[in-house]
Amino acid sequence: MATEMPDKAYRKIINSWAMYDWANSAFVTTIMAAMFPPFYRSLVISAGFGEPNATAFWAYTTSLALFLIAILAPVLGAISDYTGGKKRYIGFFAGLGILATALFLFLGDDTFVLASILFMLGNVGFAGANIFYESLLPHIAKKGDIDQISTRGYAVGYLGGGILLVINVLWFMNPNWFFMPGSGFALRASFFSVAVWWAVFSIPLFRNVPEPPVVRSSQEHVNVVGAGFGRVIHTFRRITQYRQLLLFLIAFWIYNDGIGTIIKMATAYGDEIGIGLTDMVIALIITQFVGIPFSFGFGWLARRVGAKRSILMGLGVYTIISIAGFFMQTATHFYILAFVVGTVQGGTQALSRSLYGAMVPKSQSAAFFGFFSTSSKFAGIVGPLLFGVVSQVAGGSRLSIVSLVIFFIVGGFLLTRVDEQEGMRAAREEDAAFALSGA
Repeated sequence: MATEMPDKAYRKIINSWAMYDWANSAFVTTIMAAMFPPFYRSLVISAGFGEPNATAFWAYTTSLALFLIAILAPVLGAISDYTGGKKRYIGFFAGLGILATALFLFLGDDTFVLASILFMLGNVGFAGANIFYESLLPHIAKKGDIDQISTRGYAVGYLGGGILLVINVLWFMNPNWFFMPGSGFALRASFFSVAVWWAVFSIPLFRNVPEPPVVRSSQEHVNVVGAGFGRVIHTFRRITQYRQLLLFLIAFWIYNDGIGTIIKMATAYGDEIGIGLTDMVIALIITQFVGIPFSFGFGWLARRVGAKRSILMGLGVYTIISIAGFFMQTATHFYILAFVVGTVQGGTQALSRSLYGAMVPKSQSAAFFGFFSTSSKFAGIVGPLLFGVVSQVAGGSRLSIVSLVIFFIVGGFLLTRVDEQEGMRAAREEDAAFALSGA
């Protein structure tokens, strides 16, 4: 499809697809990473629980949210591949996330249970929409462009999420400049602004990105849910025949757990050791804007040394970050680590997405991206859960942060065993077989 269209139309589709990263990255920056975790901890503490428990409760909340989407992802992906309508599923889950985030506006003291529920719903919406958003990538990319398009999405996401985070920080630090009654109101207004931002900047994707064709048998009357579950079973069976894809999934499952835990727990950890919210948020703004050129840089690097080697370089940097985090004492230390995270975060995740996409049969893209999401979400349960348990047992989180090293070492080792060229060849053969079968 992408190979036959004019360059202007192609660029419009790619830019509209990338704008969804701009839209939903506000949830990652303001809600998931920067301002909501310390706010959530304050709710737990005001309810009578101690500092380590507040961090642990946040860790458990994120783990449960990931578990919910991990259960849903493969079935949703399979149903979408059978029925089509990837954009319709994006709309449903984005709508859920946007609504849940908007309701943060009404959170008050002693409402940490409600805060947990709303965050879980918001995260389910965010992650669920991403399954179908990412599954569009192999359909819209021209041959050889997938790494660059994926990294462009992350770079645009860093810019969009960073811009809104700067606005939210200004609201929080100087609410009187914006005619707000106080920092508490400004904080809740920041949460609501994420919902508005997410909704408005999702529009280009729905207007301009074409719906991929459906690849299925010619049977007319099929139970959609039954067909979805059937394709889940089929995909489980098929994926074991894609040795390189399966090996990559296991590697990604492990190392992305470490990356995701750092993203979700950084400000909760910083809050626990006494770093101010303003310092942490400014540091995360640095991460966002450092991430923009470095995400593009990883796309450039992938052209020269390959996506796999580029990811391995990023994992080496993450190992150093985890060790350094154990010794972090001051806001300056947090700033330095935030800068270093920005150099590898977007590029590593973008190239993981594109490397996987290159080894996935296009005819089953949503089902396979459902597995991609499932693997990362189930894996993502382990990291925050380990972080929370270690924090409660040790009475603090310093050992929790250094324990993440194992994820990067083991995941990186498994990644070195992946033969990506063999994985791409297997995907092409699967698509050819689908075409010949008359599906």
